[in-house]
Amino acid sequence: LQTVGCMPPPVSSAVILTKAVGGNEAAAIFNSAFGSFLGIVITPLLLLLFLGSSSSVPFTSIFSQLFMTVVVPLIIGQIVRRYIKDWLERKKPPFGAISSCVLLMIIYTTFCDTFANPNIDLDKFSLIIIVFIIFSVQMSFMFLTFLFSTRNNSTFTPADTVAIVFCSTHKSLTLGIPMLKIVFAGYEHLSLISVPLLIYHPAQILLGSLLVPTIKSWMVSRQKALKLTRQPKAPVKV
Repeated sequence: LQTVGCMPPPVSSAVILTKAVGGNEAAAIFNSAFGSFLGIVITPLLLLLFLGSSSSVPFTSIFSQLFMTVVVPLIIGQIVRRYIKDWLERKKPPFGAISSCVLLMIIYTTFCDTFANPNIDLDKFSLIIIVFIIFSVQMSFMFLTFLFSTRNNSTFTPADTVAIVFCSTHKSLTLGIPMLKIVFAGYEHLSLISVPLLIYHPAQILLGSLLVPTIKSWMVSRQKALKLTRQPKAPVKV
């Protein structure tokens, strides 16, 4: 559960849900992109602080691997995109399906590496408890962020509140699993550490999708109420 708290925000899910509701999409995109960039440095530090031993963890090796697997491909992709942008817009390669397949293979190999160990111990009761805790944590954080962003002295608009609720509670599986594989490379219980994050990711998408109609109706009604309160009152004739 601590590993989930250390994870950066996702790049896509919070933006998609914010757009579906009609919230502040620009703020959601900025938060997701900037948060993912900060997560490259902050997430490993938090993982090592809460779960690692400073005397035995190779900081240089970890950050060099993260730099080569996350930062370098991102930089190369941005450079190459400038030269093949027109071709990409014409052909529209299925990058979404490719990234989903790669992510699925990463998750699959993570579990294969760990469950090949005959000493692994994961009972069904613990798994059920983790699922319950994850859903409870997700719903509690969404409710708290909603209360925080809608308090009386808040300057956030209803569209801002939508972005805050989704962006501040979502965690990235795409960046999270590779980081865990690097930071805890060779650790026999790596998949047990990964289980809460693997549950949290579909939970945030499921809960977000179910709440889209409710949040959208609240935002529309809230915007109408604010618009009415800001309209100048007509002068009263005597």
